[in-house]
Amino acid sequence: MSDISETKTDLTKQDFVSDQMVKWCAGCGAHSILSSLENVFPKIGVKKEDYVVVSGIGCSSRFPYYMNTYGIHGIHGRAAAIATGVKISNPKLSVWVATGDGDSMAIGGNHFIHILRRNLDIKIIMFNNKIYGLTKGQYSPTTPFGSITKSSPQGTIEEPFNPGELVIGSQGTFFARAIDNNPKLMTELMFAAAKHKGTALIEVLENCVIFNDKVHAVVSPKENKEDVQLILKHGEPMIFGKNRDKGLILKGTKLVVATLGQNGCTEKDILVHDENEPDPGIHLMLARIAPPYYPIALGVIRAAKYPTYEDLLLQQISNAKETSKYKCVDDLLNSGNTFEI
Repeated sequence: MSDISETKTDLTKQDFVSDQMVKWCAGCGAHSILSSLENVFPKIGVKKEDYVVVSGIGCSSRFPYYMNTYGIHGIHGRAAAIATGVKISNPKLSVWVATGDGDSMAIGGNHFIHILRRNLDIKIIMFNNKIYGLTKGQYSPTTPFGSITKSSPQGTIEEPFNPGELVIGSQGTFFARAIDNNPKLMTELMFAAAKHKGTALIEVLENCVIFNDKVHAVVSPKENKEDVQLILKHGEPMIFGKNRDKGLILKGTKLVVATLGQNGCTEKDILVHDENEPDPGIHLMLARIAPPYYPIALGVIRAAKYPTYEDLLLQQISNAKETSKYKCVDDLLNSGNTFEI
């Protein structure tokens, strides 16, 4: 993870707490996400009036009401398109998108892949509960194969998306993953996203207590989480386990779990995480691994440095102004062939 430092401001968490009643279910992981972002906003050096929170439709999309900032509650799947317009029209704004696995990757799938491809300096928090919660329990693009839901009484027959694979496959420059029961890690990742120059997506594995309770139980147990979670840190070996005795090595073209002290394996053999590596090969592997044969990778998986869309666009506009023979609309209207009627 990048070295993220706080910026001194006169703002506090309370400055970003809305006066609106939070209407998420008791026990919903969204409460933890909201609290984490309220803690982050006062500390990243942005004026309060320069924050904009954008959403589409879904439980996650109530977020603009619950943050005391400027915000837009858009229509289903269109948060990325709206946020793109906001950022291009005023690049100094800190634009954050709150979206769900259904809102972003189903009806909003096309906008989702293109905001990542363009690499605008926008931050996206994806609430992934692997279900449609607001519309009462239909399966979503991330629902596991075979799941019994309101819209798949015989079990789903579709392979689910892995958000990390989709992000990296869309040329995404930043992908991180957290679990809603670890607000400390979530806060760190939000800082990292805020400091990243480009589109930054944080997938939060969120529990829906009503329609998909314990869907992330395999990767979020309290009793043995060290054995099923790999917390990535930039520049450090990928070691995990309650006794810190397991790690990832590269064997051929595959990641393999090795045990320190067995078969001559030492810490020097364990892969060192490089979140800034331009080649996404290892990042893609880390996005894919999960129990039972691997731990799930949490933290910043990818944070590659590339130019942002809005910087390149402003540069293009500036170059066009300098080199174009048209200096105003009159020049354009009076150019070429004209006709008198």
